[in-house]
Amino acid sequence: MKTEPDTFGIDDLARVKLEPWSGVRNFQARNLMRDEMRVGDEVLFYHSSVAPPGVAGLARVCRTGVVDQTQFDAASPYHDPKSRREAPTWICVDVEFVEKLPRLVPLEELRGMAALADMPLLRRGMRLSVQPATADQYKRIVAAARRRA
Repeated sequence: MKTEPDTFGIDDLARVKLEPWSGVRNFQARNLMRDEMRVGDEVLFYHSSVAPPGVAGLARVCRTGVVDQTQFDAASPYHDPKSRREAPTWICVDVEFVEKLPRLVPLEELRGMAALADMPLLRRGMRLSVQPATADQYKRIVAAARRRA
């Protein structure tokens, strides 16, 4: 899951402990949360739009099928005037803090790991805030964070 740390970073999740992954306004990302994610799924918490971007921490899906309340809030930048409470368009998941990694694993390091070559994050133009990762990719990135760069 990608986020901009000046908006909501791993330190923010550590502080609040649990947060809905709200504000996603891409149908493909929404569908991943709605249809593919399960309680207990492990999450790589990725900081984007920062120098350097990279994996900063770990979270876990703790609730699925969460109605994204920002779609109904006219003051929210994520307001969707077409969405109705009786048939909400935007569904998300709640994520809980697991840990801040010992070091950020920067995007350039991820690109240098041959085992991650098929990871959607590393594809040109991939901007989704929610992307799948395999268990092997997850393990390799966490292992990289636990050793020196």
